[in-house]
Amino acid sequence: MFGYVVVNKPELKIREFETYRSYYCGLCKTLQKTYGISGRMALSYDMTFLVMLLTGLYEPEEEKKTCRCLLHPTQQISVCQNEMTEYAADMTVLLARQKCLDDWSDERKLTGGIGAGLLRKSYEKAALRHPQKAQAVERCMKQTREAEARGETNADVLAGISGEMMAELFVCTEDEWQEELRQMGYHLGKFIYWIDAYDDLEQDLKSGCFNPFQNICREEWFEEWISDVLMMTAASCANAFEKLPILKHLEILRNIIYSGIWTRFASGAKRRNGNERSI
Repeated sequence: MFGYVVVNKPELKIREFETYRSYYCGLCKTLQKTYGISGRMALSYDMTFLVMLLTGLYEPEEEKKTCRCLLHPTQQISVCQNEMTEYAADMTVLLARQKCLDDWSDERKLTGGIGAGLLRKSYEKAALRHPQKAQAVERCMKQTREAEARGETNADVLAGISGEMMAELFVCTEDEWQEELRQMGYHLGKFIYWIDAYDDLEQDLKSGCFNPFQNICREEWFEEWISDVLMMTAASCANAFEKLPILKHLEILRNIIYSGIWTRFASGAKRRNGNERSI
């Protein structure tokens, strides 16, 4: 469910990628400062995108600095932080713990159970800051678990739940841009669910875990169908984005929306087609 909203690095200028990385590192530093090591472990590219999107829209005052990192001890890294970084850090924790609980509930993944325990206090802290967001995440994750438990095979229903959750998180404040942000988050959330289900399809079929595509994935029209669905969903997300008055970091954001989010699908399609030919 995480790691799909990424940049297409080869299509970025070096300066643009350095800017992107400074926000990624800024989110990492904020997570560590606010929530400790467990919070830092929840770092995701998806929430880095949210930081840059909200920064581009609202252009808050920023703090830029260089510092050392445990992962890169021999070099200085650039860090960019602002109030949107703090908001995204809170949303990161809310999503991460619920994802861990979901992993433990569905597949009894040990990492999910351990992660949920490590993030419990952090989650409570973030939920106190944003009770409405926490309730939305909990409600949507519960609805997803219930739908999967009853064997819901209408993937649009499940994707819609993911979309509703992301729509809520994209709206950091209720103002004149909330509808566009909500629409953008809704369609991006649906896209992420589709991609995640597609990416997990082979593994789920082998393990017997639920996947909304399990009954249709062997149809000859499946690959073209999922590609069309993703294309329409991504187009709706992009349409909402283009209505926002964003100039700052515009090229980076467009790189992610129009290209980056497709990288995992491309690799998954290539892998699946290769496996199908070998059968």
